[in-house]
Amino acid sequence: MKKKTIEKIPYLGLKKVSRKREVKYIGVTAIKIVGHEKHLFIEVYKNEKDSKKIPEVRIVLTKKDFGTYFPESGEWTRKKCEDGYSYTRRLIWRSGENRVHNWEQLEQENILQSEEDLERIRKYCGGKIWKQERWWEYIEGKQDRIACEERQKVRKRELERRKQALRERVKNTRALPERKILERADLLYFHNQHYLYYKKHGCWVQIACSACGGVTDARWKSGISYESQFQKRTEDPREGRTGRCPICGAYGEYKCKGKVKGTHSKTIHMFLGQKYKEKGMVLRYIEVEKKWNLGLICGEKEEEMYNASEELSGIEIARAYFEPGKKSQIDYQKYNPYTGEDFWDDCNLYGNNNITIESAPIMRETYEEMNGTMFRYSALKEYEKEVGEVDPINYFARYQETPQIEILVKTGLFGVVEQLLNCRYGIIADRYARRLDEFLGIRKERVKRLIASKGNAELLEAMQVEKDMQQIWTDEQVMKLAETGLKGRVKRALEYMSIQKILNRIGKYAGCEYGTGCSSAEERIRQTATTYMDYIGMRIERGYDMHNTVYQNPRSLSAAHAEMVMETNREEIDKRMRETEAMYPEIRKRYRKLRIKYLYEDADYIIRPARSAQEIVMEGRILNHCVGRDGYLRSHNDGETYILMLRRKTEAEVPYITVEIDGTRPMILQWYGARDKKPDQENMQRWLDDYIGRLKNGSASTEQEAKIAIA
Repeated sequence: MKKKTIEKIPYLGLKKVSRKREVKYIGVTAIKIVGHEKHLFIEVYKNEKDSKKIPEVRIVLTKKDFGTYFPESGEWTRKKCEDGYSYTRRLIWRSGENRVHNWEQLEQENILQSEEDLERIRKYCGGKIWKQERWWEYIEGKQDRIACEERQKVRKRELERRKQALRERVKNTRALPERKILERADLLYFHNQHYLYYKKHGCWVQIACSACGGVTDARWKSGISYESQFQKRTEDPREGRTGRCPICGAYGEYKCKGKVKGTHSKTIHMFLGQKYKEKGMVLRYIEVEKKWNLGLICGEKEEEMYNASEELSGIEIARAYFEPGKKSQIDYQKYNPYTGEDFWDDCNLYGNNNITIESAPIMRETYEEMNGTMFRYSALKEYEKEVGEVDPINYFARYQETPQIEILVKTGLFGVVEQLLNCRYGIIADRYARRLDEFLGIRKERVKRLIASKGNAELLEAMQVEKDMQQIWTDEQVMKLAETGLKGRVKRALEYMSIQKILNRIGKYAGCEYGTGCSSAEERIRQTATTYMDYIGMRIERGYDMHNTVYQNPRSLSAAHAEMVMETNREEIDKRMRETEAMYPEIRKRYRKLRIKYLYEDADYIIRPARSAQEIVMEGRILNHCVGRDGYLRSHNDGETYILMLRRKTEAEVPYITVEIDGTRPMILQWYGARDKKPDQENMQRWLDDYIGRLKNGSASTEQEAKIAIA
């Protein structure tokens, strides 16, 4: 559209104004030839004598384009006739006016100068509208169709560009050394695994070997006849043991015929990196599968083995391309079920079918290919040697964003690198710094200690708090703070007490020593530290003077914390307590009956059902999780599920872990501690599994009845 030429064309002008007071705007149209092409001009004038020469807006349409010109500002836009939604309409020439909420008003306020104008618009724009009084809808319909065609053309050009780039990448990618990959996978990852399938018949055994495919009969138990000493012999086959094939001599794992369902397989993934163009790299994600198959045929009495085989196959799933100065691109190999062919695409699948790339072994040829490329100094080899399997695609992507990863790896800060690979860039203080201490935001003297810990992320965050608070702490204090896991949450408390006092009080309330290496003790310290910081924070928010040592050092942390929770939301909690007690009365009524069934205790822990709806609500408030919601209360009240309280024996009234158990069978549905976390997960899961076992065999209730009888 030649906009400058169109601007020079004189305005059509309004011949006369309408005498109808409700008419505010009048449209005038004309067909003009501009640059050997027909143009439809629509000019909208105000229904005033002084506005007959210059329109409010000039809309110009061609068969494939449109534009909107505002004479007052001299601005061209791509605005369509109607600006707004179906329930708040405003035409673009109604500048500065309120939106109109009904069609009738728009039809009365906006008219055309003559019937010829309407016919001209209808003939040029085409399409159908609800009422001809809404003549602007012809124009907007034409504008919509033009815009849609333009979008389709843009999408088509973009799709063609992507296809061309994909063809270029495929063309410049070397062939995959399939034989070498399969041999390497079989040797290093499948360990040349063979299976010896067997079926015993008295003193004889039939063996099918997956290595040679042969099936033979041999005696595994010596006989008493003279001929038995000349018969083929083999060792006694046992499930899972390693044996030797009587035919080919290959070693394999014995597998009972009755436990095999035809085919079984194992799958591993591998990465192969190759040089791409001059300095780029392509990382190829390959899936290798080994299948073992036992062939069975119908015999006279039962199925019989007639052969065994094994098959090794591989397929390339994805390719990641990296080039200097370009954005990385990952292509995926897909399957077309209609043509039965595989093809490459530059976008992933959707939903649950999304192709995922996981950490996997990297073939050693990759490091040779990296020489002379943009990743020759990436330190990928050193990082993989330390951590084992890694996703090099993600590693290279993060390395492009943060080249300091090379220095971090070579100095042994593997924990920091792991955080960066997981996109946790918050641990970086200054990404443009040249020194490690400035880059990580710690004191210079702390760098060696951090390297000695291999870049422990929690230790780093403790050191960052020290630097941020302009403190100088001892190594022991930094280590203890890292063990608490408090990170930046300790900053508010540091305004009122020293780090040593904070650590001492956490250790005192936890009843554990720092640095023992015991997972239970570490979890106890972390939970206590979190509770203590919550308590201090609530005190501060409520306006208490936290320089007062009485507030800093309560006699019972759990009781003080519960008191502050109640005080902070007293009105809300009281109201909730009254409501739940009235809505779910069966929880209190069933307590004694459930206590006999579910109560169990040992030297360390005690577990019991909730006494009332109020107790469940308070459990959720104190541990800051969702157990106090109506869904859990209703299920407990109706007997569908039950809420059990797991506490430490020494603090039987202090919330620790909340357990939800099925109401019809002994099965734990879920269990969580404070903030929906699982404290001391390995040990507590073992304890709960043992508890469920006792419920199943009835020993938990038996022990409880015995204790009651003794008492």
